Amino acid sequence: MFHRRKSPGNTSPAKRQTKEMKETKITINCVTFPIPNVTPDQAEQQLLKPNEWSYCDYFWTDKKDPQGTTSVAGFEVLLQKQLKGKQMQKEMAEFIRERIKIEEEYAKNLSKLSQSPLAAQEEGTLGEAWAQLKRSCHDEAEVHLKFSNKLQCEVEKPLLTFRDNFKKELKKYDHHIIDLRKQLASRFAGVEKARKALADRQKDLEVKTQQLDIKHMNKHEEDIKKARRKSTQAGDDLMHNVDLYNRAQSKWFEEMVTTSLELERLEVERVEMIRQNLRQYTTLRHETDMFNQSTVEPVDQLLQSVDPARDRELWVREHKTGELRPVDMDI
Repeated sequence: MFHRRKSPGNTSPAKRQTKEMKETKITINCVTFPIPNVTPDQAEQQLLKPNEWSYCDYFWTDKKDPQGTTSVAGFEVLLQKQLKGKQMQKEMAEFIRERIKIEEEYAKNLSKLSQSPLAAQEEGTLGEAWAQLKRSCHDEAEVHLKFSNKLQCEVEKPLLTFRDNFKKELKKYDHHIIDLRKQLASRFAGVEKARKALADRQKDLEVKTQQLDIKHMNKHEEDIKKARRKSTQAGDDLMHNVDLYNRAQSKWFEEMVTTSLELERLEVERVEMIRQNLRQYTTLRHETDMFNQSTVEPVDQLLQSVDPARDRELWVREHKTGELRPVDMDI
């Protein structure tokens, strides 16, 4: 419910000028912020999640694109990060699919080679050794075929399944925040329209008042009263529109915090899920060929060092758009 306050409709030019000199807030792309060179309220601007480099603390300001022609919302920067992650996950699954094809082809060729009649006439102990070597090719083919099957079930399939769910979550958050930002822009337009109407009414009132002072004509008194009523009404309308704007911005702010934390959770889940699947890949690879263990040990060591929090810190440091959060607009 709109709470009636003292209308700015009767504010004198001197008072308005004093107020403008003390202005400490600025509106950028329909979002109100403290002016950067003015010390903000420390309690109001304290980080929501100190020392965590959380998404919810660093993406409030819109960011200029590389050409500097248009602005990209901080949420859009976050969203693009998630979309890139989704694409990376798809490409990782494609990489595993290619590895599966190679393993299947390798197993097929080994199995075919194990059945070759070459040197089958070798006799004696050397012949037995040769026969055992060919049997080992068949056994190795079975190992690689089993490896390819496990890669498909235990690595590729989970990557694709998580990606599909990830995509649905992103779409839901994207539409919701965009709608709230549009509502905020609409409320801001309402404030600007009401502010202009108030200025026009105040100017009209001043003109009529000056005419009365100069001419001292009683017939202008009714016009002045009417102009004063319209000015007061315009002031009330401005307060109402500012109130609606502040409510819309507050709602957008709350949903931005909630959604950015959800995106952060999804990113942590994505990194952890991929790490687990790649660890499964290396486990299967160890089981398949212990002699080639050294080729996957560096990967194993790096996977143990994967840290979503550190990844986020590095990414946020490079891409953050601003840590000042929105504040209510002053009339």
